[in-house]
Amino acid sequence: MDIIVMIRVCKMFRQGLRGFREYQIIETSHRKHPIFSFWDKRKRGRITFDTMDFVAEEGHFPPKAMQITQKLPSWRTESEIQALCNLLQVLDSYRNYLEPLQLLLAKVIRFERFGRRRVIVKKGKRGNSFYFIYMGTVAVTEDEDGSSAFLDPHPKLLHRGDCFGELGLLNPLVWRATMVCMEETEFLVVDREDFLAYKLDQEFQKDAQHRFEFFRKMDLFESWSDEKLWNLVNLGKVEKFSYGRLISKDFVESSSIMFVSKGSCEVLRLIDLGTSPFYYKWIWQHLELIDGGSLKTHLNEPSPVERFKEFQIKSYPVQDFSSLKLKHLQNSWEQQGTSFSRRIKTSGNTLPKMLGPKIKSRRPCSLECSMIRTKYGDLPEEAAVGTYIKIHTVEEGEPVGLHQILLPEKQCDMRPLILVSLGAEVIRMRKDKFCELIDSEVMEKLSRFKVKYPSDEAMCQKFLQENTWNIFRKDLVRLLVKPRQRPPFIPVRPKKKEIYSSKSLMLDLCSFNKETKPCYPIFMAPQKYLPPLRIVQAITAPRYKIQELLPQYKNAGVLV
Repeated sequence: MDIIVMIRVCKMFRQGLRGFREYQIIETSHRKHPIFSFWDKRKRGRITFDTMDFVAEEGHFPPKAMQITQKLPSWRTESEIQALCNLLQVLDSYRNYLEPLQLLLAKVIRFERFGRRRVIVKKGKRGNSFYFIYMGTVAVTEDEDGSSAFLDPHPKLLHRGDCFGELGLLNPLVWRATMVCMEETEFLVVDREDFLAYKLDQEFQKDAQHRFEFFRKMDLFESWSDEKLWNLVNLGKVEKFSYGRLISKDFVESSSIMFVSKGSCEVLRLIDLGTSPFYYKWIWQHLELIDGGSLKTHLNEPSPVERFKEFQIKSYPVQDFSSLKLKHLQNSWEQQGTSFSRRIKTSGNTLPKMLGPKIKSRRPCSLECSMIRTKYGDLPEEAAVGTYIKIHTVEEGEPVGLHQILLPEKQCDMRPLILVSLGAEVIRMRKDKFCELIDSEVMEKLSRFKVKYPSDEAMCQKFLQENTWNIFRKDLVRLLVKPRQRPPFIPVRPKKKEIYSSKSLMLDLCSFNKETKPCYPIFMAPQKYLPPLRIVQAITAPRYKIQELLPQYKNAGVLV
């Protein structure tokens, strides 16, 4: 029994020692054959390979890099610093710095690991270190012990790749919040002594000077003094984004604003096509062609008089007047004294009976698929899709999130807008801190800065018009270009198994009646307070042949 207790105590000690730098994540005794070797013919010798130098638990800091951070900065070689710099490129906040500053940070950083509920820095204390989060989650709280983070259902969190504490090393400031670990978290730490000894403050000052020059060139802040402009510089943080990367899911409701210092960005809007009346009409106009109706029946519209007569007929229900005739015969026979063994049952009401409901204006379509009820009528469930539409491009030197900062909340357009990078570098800062700095001159300039985004209905109509033109253009090119007599020579290559398919982003209306559905994946976009929405880039619909629309194109490649 004593041995079992000792084993449990030793296990508890080993788990507690994980927070120290000397602890190795992976032990050699727990691995089978961690070291292997093979004979190299060129070198004529045996090469040994140790897997322990490269293996780590998923998401953790690698043991080889941990050994480098345990060394003093002066003992680290250039190759070790470069290897550490390459490893830290996975951290967004580290990658935002210039290359000379990245190398200096890789020279002085050390590794730390803390457990859940561990307070990293306390509110009111002076900051002595600069932290990069390599793994885990950190909460920002207003209390001193950080306990409110575990009671708040939506605490403010920092995740892998974020950093904090750099301003405390540049200026003699005290912490305005408490940072506490929500789980086991790994940090890369820069201490004040190393920060000043290796002149990292000078590199940080150069980075701040670039931001100062950027703001000084803007017309919005040309009236500000240098001192006030430096306060704005200290509020901002530079972030770099590669092409096609998401910058903000919704910058309208975001608590921060951005200035594009380099490159450009796109503003996208997720449109739910099922909520548009124009899309509803467009879908049913094309689904009616599934029945194979002739071109003349759909294109030759009746005259206004005929349409009005048809409207009158369809506006009234079909009626049965047989009950009125039976009632009249019964009354005439009773007056003549004629008796019957049975009475003819008629309804108490002499009004004509209804044979059926009103005839719908849209002719019935033999479409067998699940429907959903929308604001404008029934719509096939597969046709309830959405699309991303580009509505604006933000160029270098333009702000993002300031177009309605002075408007009252009731007049603001609260539609979610997405910001995507086209290879951009932005300066992000908190919106409330920026509002504390602006004066009357800046407010006057912001009042003239207005960006009007089109309505969802207008964007939906534009998307469908472009989609219709693209379909017609492809059909016309396919008809005019004469097909090759011989197919081109294509070398036989083994097909790679790919998950993505070009049809994944295309809605095919012709497949609604098919029993066997295609087996390619579809892309879903999350919505706030709504179920996910399928995303498409194009819609393929049943259509008339080009030969019927344009009789001059009778044969492929021949224009009559």
